[in-house]
Amino acid sequence: MERSLLIIDDDADLSFVISDMLEGYGYQVTCAESAEEAFSLLENKSFALILLDINLPDSTGFEICRELRRVSTVPIIFASARTSENDRISGFDIGGDDYLPKPYSMKELLSRVNALMRRTYGYADKETVVSFGSVRVNITSRTVTKNGEAVSLSLKEFDLLSCLCSHMGTALSKERLLSEVWGAFSAVEPSTLAVHIRWLREKLEDDPAQPRYIKTVYKVGYILEAEE
Repeated sequence: MERSLLIIDDDADLSFVISDMLEGYGYQVTCAESAEEAFSLLENKSFALILLDINLPDSTGFEICRELRRVSTVPIIFASARTSENDRISGFDIGGDDYLPKPYSMKELLSRVNALMRRTYGYADKETVVSFGSVRVNITSRTVTKNGEAVSLSLKEFDLLSCLCSHMGTALSKERLLSEVWGAFSAVEPSTLAVHIRWLREKLEDDPAQPRYIKTVYKVGYILEAEE
C-alpha cells in the first residue's frame, strides 16, 4: 500500500499522463473512470492516497469522499475544474485533505502528492527504515530483517506491518487496520486480521505468546511499540 495511488477521473487520457508521471517517481498507480469502478477496486485493495475528480458519470467526487470517510482515513486530493469557493470549502468540509484546481501542472501535482504523503505517513524521498528490537523494516524496499537475517513476509503481512510502523506508538482499531490494509470496502472478517497479527508475531517476536512489540490493545485493536 505504501506508494499505491488511486486516480478516480473519467478523463482517461489525463489519467494516463498522470499515471505515467507518478510511476516515474516510484508510485504505483491504478485508475478508475467511475464511482462504480472505484468502489469495486476499493473492495479488494487499499491505497495510500486518492486523487479524486468531482464530476463523474455515475456520481460525484463529493459522494465518494463522504462514503470513504465513513470507513477510511485515506488521504484524498480533489482535482477538479470546479474551482468556486463553495466547491473548495465543500471538499474540505466533507473530509478532503487538499484541493487542486484544473488545469494544473504535473510538477505541482507531484509536489502536492509528495507533501501529503509526508504529512500522513512520514515518507520522505530518501529510504524509510523503521526499527524495533532486533527487527529492521525497510518501507521503501519492502524488506524485513531480524538479527540481520532476512524475514519472508507475504504481501498482506508486510502491508499490515508497514501500517503499524507508520503509526508507531499509536493504538489502531481493528476497523482502521482492515480498511487500510485490505481496502475500505473489503468484506474481510476481523478474524483474518487476528491471524495475520499472529503470523507477524511468530516471525518477529522472540516469544510470540508474550509479544514485546506487536501488542493487543483491549477492546481497541493493536499497537506497535519500540520498547516495553
